[in-house]
Parts: sequence; C-alpha cells; structure tokens
Amino acid sequence: MMTERQRRFREEYQAQISPWYNGLVHIGVMYGVGLTAIAWCVSRMQDATWEWLLVIPVFAFSNWFEWWIHKYVMHRLVDVFALRAIYDRHTRQHHQYFTNNEMTVDSTREFRIIFFPWRALTTFMAFGVPFALALGWAINPNAGYILMVTIVGQYLIYETFHYCCHVHENWFVRNMPFVNTIRRHHTAHHNQGLMMERNMNLTFPIADWFMRTSDLDRGLLGHIFNGYSEEHLKPEVRASVERFREREPHQVA
Repeated sequence: MMTERQRRFREEYQAQISPWYNGLVHIGVMYGVGLTAIAWCVSRMQDATWEWLLVIPVFAFSNWFEWWIHKYVMHRLVDVFALRAIYDRHTRQHHQYFTNNEMTVDSTREFRIIFFPWRALTTFMAFGVPFALALGWAINPNAGYILMVTIVGQYLIYETFHYCCHVHENWFVRNMPFVNTIRRHHTAHHNQGLMMERNMNLTFPIADWFMRTSDLDRGLLGHIFNGYSEEHLKPEVRASVERFREREPHQVA
C-alpha cells in the first residue's frame, strides 16, 4: 500500500531522471566492470592455496564497513561534499521513494534509485588497491589479488541483494536462503520508526547481530537464516514496526 505522499515523491523523482538514463546499461556496466576485475585478478594468481583464507577477515571487515557507512554516513548528515551527497541520496531520496508500505519498483528506469552510481564501484576498488599492494609486498601477489577479488565480490553481492529487496515478491526472493533473510531485514529498516538505528546490514546481518542493532532477538545463525519470520522481533521494536506500518491514513492502492 502506497501513501499519496510517497506516490508524489516517486513521480517527482522519476521526472528528474535524465532521458538518457538506461537502467540495463547502468547495471550492465557495473557488473561488467566488477566481473572483469575479478576475472583479471584470478588470472594473475599463481597456485594460490592458503591465501584464500584471507577471504574470511576481508569479508568480516567488509560486513562491518557496510554496517558502519550505512549507520554513520548514509543516515547521519556529515557536512562534507561527498558525504553530504551520500546522505541526501540515501536518507532524503531512497527512504522517501521506498517505505515499508511499498518497497518495489515497476520499471528499469527506477534502477536509478536502487543501484549506486557507477563511480561507487571504482571508488571502492581505488580504496582497495593500496591495501592490495601492501599485502602483495608483505605476503605475496596472490594475497593482494584475493583482497581485491573479495572487495569487488562483496560489492556486487551488496548490489544484488539490495536489488532483491526492491523487486516484486516472487518465488526466488521468498525461498532463496540469505536473500529472503535480507529482504525482510531491509524492509524492516525502511520502517520510519526503525531506519535510523536498526538493520544496517544489506548483505548478511552479521554486524547488526554483533553490534546489537538488529530488530531480532536471535543468535547469529538465527539471524542469517531467519527468512521472512517476524517471530523473534524484539519487544521494544514490535510496537514501532506496527505503528509506522499503518499510521498514515491516506493510503491508496
């Protein structure tokens, strides 16, 4: 159910999208660059074995960083040009376009509000390169390449999971492990009573569990494999979820 306010915001946002924008080109370039970078790094490795264990700490750091930047940059106004732009795009646009009352899109032009601009992937890759070079020098080149593979792979997983949170309900998103968990997790985050403090992860809710910012009262495995269940909502958030889910009286189909 979409409110009239949300409908108006969507119409105004879509009217401002460049007529040159193409959602399929947007994601095609992003996944093309990302997968090409991964393939290139893998092709440069030479008999990598134990170095693949580096995926674990890099993944853990990426999961925490995802949580941190969502909570402290996307939802906190930092008056610095690039950081202010991230806040504006996320809190003032994305969270107006999508609420827990209506989370889905109907056209590829709306990919503009789901996926980050192309420069985001290149920025993350650029930040990773110095660390990859340092690992390559301190350990061996395989370690540096694996760092980059993990960073880029985690970014593509982020974008894929986020997309799955904003498509219409279907068999895949309801039944696919991890995807169904993050879909419910992210829908709850778009509840206006929760969005500033709860459910900051967009891939796997590990940091949310560890930092106690999840809306669920479960163990780690319970969080990761929760799916659509709301059985374990924390008592202090359940009332807020229901209040903001139904509080706007002028809902239209």
